[in-house]
Order: sequence, then structure tokens, then C-alpha cells
Amino acid sequence: MAKTAFPSVDQYLACQPEAMRSVLRRVRSAIRKALPGAEEVISYQLPAYKLHGGRALYFAGWKRHYALYLGTARFVEEFKNDLAPYEVSKGTIRFPLSRPVPVKLIERIAKLRAKELAEEAKAKASAPKKR
Repeated sequence: MAKTAFPSVDQYLACQPEAMRSVLRRVRSAIRKALPGAEEVISYQLPAYKLHGGRALYFAGWKRHYALYLGTARFVEEFKNDLAPYEVSKGTIRFPLSRPVPVKLIERIAKLRAKELAEEAKAKASAPKKR
């Protein structure tokens, strides 16, 4: 398990430049609104949300953009029109700092991710036990 320099998401945000901090607060708020039952943690030195035994989403701030991680093929396909203005690759969505935070889109992505994790947990629970 990776060591973390941040004991909490609050600490992660406090280490960001002010302009990025305000953007990431909006991202965090959107995710928390969409995933009220999720546990907020630091994983791989990034803010993350755990739900139904899995990681729902990670987010991070960078010099010229901020990003969401754990994009699945399902939500990339489902939101392909909404994601067209953004850079999307291998489960990462990069949002430029030059554009407003797409709060409603982030909420919809988080809700779909929660649905995926719930379906995975249900499938795992109903799978025959190995002996």
C-alpha cells in the first residue's frame, strides 16, 4: 500500500494553490452530494471515495487541469456526448481549468459509478462460494 503524505482530503486541499483549491472544493462537493454514503479517504495520495467495498472515484488537481479517475467503459460510453469537450483516456477524465466545473456531469458520473459498484457487490454476493 502506498504511503500517503496527506492524512485527509482536507489536508490534500490545503496543499493546493488557492485557485485549484476552489475548483477541487466544487468537485468534492459534487461527489459528496452524489455519494452521501461513501467513505472519503486518501488512496495513492489522492482523494478517493469508497462505496460497496470498492473505490468509486478519485480526483486530483494538476497545473493546468483537474481529473477524475476510475472511469469505466460503461460511463465513457453513456456520457460520450457530455465528455466530448474533455480529454478522456483509460479511465481518466481531464477537465481544463479554463472551463467552469461541470458539477451536474460530475454528480451523474458519481451516481453511475455507485450503481456499477452496487451491481458488482450484488453479483459477488450471489456468486457460488468456492471451497
